[in-house]
Formats: sequence, C-alpha cells, structure tokens
Amino acid sequence: MANILVCDDDREIVEAIEIYLRNEGYTIYKAYNGEDALSILQKEEIHLVIMDVMMPRLDGIHATVRIREYSSVPIIILSAKSEDTDKILGLNIGADDYITKPFNPLELVARVKSNLRRYTKLGSMPQESSSVYRIGGLCINDDTKEVTVDEETVRLTPIEYSILLLLVKNAGRVFSIDQIYENIWNEEAIGADNTVAVHIRHIREKIEINPKEPRYVKVVWGVGYKVDRQ
Repeated sequence: MANILVCDDDREIVEAIEIYLRNEGYTIYKAYNGEDALSILQKEEIHLVIMDVMMPRLDGIHATVRIREYSSVPIIILSAKSEDTDKILGLNIGADDYITKPFNPLELVARVKSNLRRYTKLGSMPQESSSVYRIGGLCINDDTKEVTVDEETVRLTPIEYSILLLLVKNAGRVFSIDQIYENIWNEEAIGADNTVAVHIRHIREKIEINPKEPRYVKVVWGVGYKVDRQ
C-alpha cells in the first residue's frame, strides 16, 4: 500500500487526514512545515504528498517547487484559499491537484486514490507487448513510461504524461477541455478550463522547441486540443 506524506502546520488537520487515510490502508508520514517535508522525502519512499500552502519556515509553494526539481511524485495542494488565481498558482508550480479548506474527507480520499492510480500506472512494469507511439520527433513508450523528444528524455508529471498520451494515442482527433478533464480526472468537468490549460502549457514548455509555435500539441480555437498525425 502507498506511503503518503501529509504536511500542514495545523496538527488537528494532519491528525484528521491521517485517520481517514489510515482507514484506507495507507501508511502516513507527517510534517508540519515545508523543510520537514523535504527531509522526509529524502529519506523515505513517498508515493503522494498532501501539501498545505501557508506554513512557517518553508511554505507549501516553495516546498513544491523544490520537490519538482528532482521528483514527479503526485502533489495535492491543500489551502484555505479558493480563488482561481491561487489554484492556478498551485498548478503552475507543479502540483497535480488542488483542494480547498474546509474539505469533504471523502472527496480528499477519492482524489488521493485517483492520483495514486495515475502514478502507479506511470511506474508500472512493462506488459508483454510494446506500446510505442511516435509523432515526428516525439516518442512515448507506454511500457517504460518514457517520453523523448528528438532522442532527449523529457520528465513529465503523471497528469502531464496522461494528457499527452491521450492526445498522441488519438492523433488527429480534437479533444475539448471537458473531454480531456473527464478522461484524465475521471470526474465531471466543472470549471476545468484553467486546470487543463495550465497542464497543456507545462507539456508544451517541456516538449516544444518554441511553445508559442507548437509542433505537437496544437489548439483548435473554440474547440480544444489535438496532436496531428505526422
């Protein structure tokens, strides 16, 4: 079962989250500031991080930036702020998901499970048959979960990988923002525009020579996104 790091300076919230996730069989590691969270990540095998934003010593935003320098572990940002700008900031710095306080514990558990499924799939063992997808210089090996562009390895987060794989496997087909969200997050797309757009931008920054003139992930104005057959 997965190891989950819960980081929040409110000890009561940490204890409450621990109770719900332990009931699901997860092993919980606890931290109360960003520095402690980074220390635990260096020492333990962590499969998912729940990270509060406002904390002493090192806040969740800066901690997430530091984590993304060396790890693609799923990160769920936890914050009392519900404005879109704060949600976008969390996604911009590399978070995979975002939940606002106060939250429904059952929703938190569901999001943990959803992110872990993607992460587990991303790191799963190769299957009997190879699944390699090539579009020009872009190559996705879905057995090894490796992405390369012009023979250079590209590191994607689990969400970014899932979105790119969806578009590449269906090259030539246009997916609306709602379709992308529902395929990747497996839930109804309500207010999904910013969430999908941020991840698409991150993908372009990593795989495109010039993200403003993309070779691969292209926008169809008023409709959605696609990867052309080449």
